[in-house]
Amino acid sequence: MDEEIQERLLNSGQEGDLKGRICQEWKKIWRVALPSVISRVTSFSAILVTQSFIGHISSVDLAGYALVQTLIVRFVNGILLGMSSATETLCGQAFGAKQYHMMGIFLQRSWFVDLITLTILLPVFFFATPIFKLLGEEETIAKAAGYISLWFILFCYALVFSLTIQMYLQAQQKNMVVAWLSVMQLVIHVPLSWLFVRVLDFGIAGAMGSLCVSSWLVVFGEFIYIFGGWCGDSWKGFNVAALKDIFPVVKLSISSGLMICLELWYYAILVLVAGYMKNAEVSISAFSVCINITGWEFMICLGLLGAACVRVANELGRGDAKAVRFSIKVLLSTSVALGILFWILCLVFGKKIGYMFSNDENVAQRVSDLSVLLAFSMLFNSIYPVFSGVAVGAGLQATVAIINGVCFYLIGLPVGLFLGYVTDLQVKGLWIGLLCGVTTLTLALSFMMWRISWDEEVLKASARLKRWYLKTPDEANKATDPA
Repeated sequence: MDEEIQERLLNSGQEGDLKGRICQEWKKIWRVALPSVISRVTSFSAILVTQSFIGHISSVDLAGYALVQTLIVRFVNGILLGMSSATETLCGQAFGAKQYHMMGIFLQRSWFVDLITLTILLPVFFFATPIFKLLGEEETIAKAAGYISLWFILFCYALVFSLTIQMYLQAQQKNMVVAWLSVMQLVIHVPLSWLFVRVLDFGIAGAMGSLCVSSWLVVFGEFIYIFGGWCGDSWKGFNVAALKDIFPVVKLSISSGLMICLELWYYAILVLVAGYMKNAEVSISAFSVCINITGWEFMICLGLLGAACVRVANELGRGDAKAVRFSIKVLLSTSVALGILFWILCLVFGKKIGYMFSNDENVAQRVSDLSVLLAFSMLFNSIYPVFSGVAVGAGLQATVAIINGVCFYLIGLPVGLFLGYVTDLQVKGLWIGLLCGVTTLTLALSFMMWRISWDEEVLKASARLKRWYLKTPDEANKATDPA
């Protein structure tokens, strides 16, 4: 209570001091964003390290890995990440409203929903080879992809827990432990991959086995942190109450899943289309390298997305619409500055990026040809995730899902296909279409944020929390106590 009073006095004292208010908001943002950025970048780096080791085994296995990681894993990860974002909305608003015990219940509901969802999706991994053959990919690449896809099953089950726990912890600003565990994952993953691939010569099994081991180490560390008592206010143990009101959560989760999936599937479709172009092996490898580079930057932007979600959800839970608007302005300014930095770095080092992932001169040259387009993609990729985070914090995932579908599939994809095939620009044409989709999405979300009435969103958040609120045992005892 003392901290709350102190914060209110500090904010009131800074009402006329814009610089002071920006500094305070910036600290709140990075308290959530920095651990999230560290954890997402290091986790994604583990995937890229695996890609790098596989790329130096053979170009066919690299193309197979690119297909699985960019198509199947992005497909599944998009669903899991999207459905898990319901946890961000609910936990963030519950924390803002000081309904701490509900956060643990929301976490358990998300585990239940996500585990069932992933189990339903398992046939996609088991039948990867015939799926890719049916889609017209070369037989050697399809067989390599089929073998690699089986290893990704363990990895994706680890994602169910790591994604939801990270969102649960960052809602209460305790996600620094996730950052440390993710750093530990990368520190272990690199030498373990080197040992399995280079020293013991386990090949693909060694590279993928290392990824699975390091991923589950993070999950076990998170379990120890939560069950060990470091989340005493929000984790009250397993509770059958988590199975109540499951269908409204599923509905919100599906909206969240569509919002993320429509974006990630778009990139997956482009990689698939690249496989039908001239010199498919080089096209797939080069395109996936560029997408993974933007994905690396996107992991940083997802940190800001998480911060946007937490800040908006917390302030909506507290009922402060003015604080929501101010937080969005600071978040957007920070994101644009980061985008400009990555834009400059990509223009400067674009010619050398391809050699990080392959020894093949053709792949490296194709990546170099895309470097300018890649730079502008990274600029726009830094902006729209903030708007998506704001939407998740407010529970507006369904609206963003519609916007994603229009911008990516009715604008970006047709433009990319036309330029790639009709004008014979090949992979470069696909990337121009991608850039058109991202640019349109950024403009559309900007307009949406401008039109939102945050006072109305405060009332909606309050109604949602009241509808799903479950009494603590102490509150239930007081209600039944005749005294």
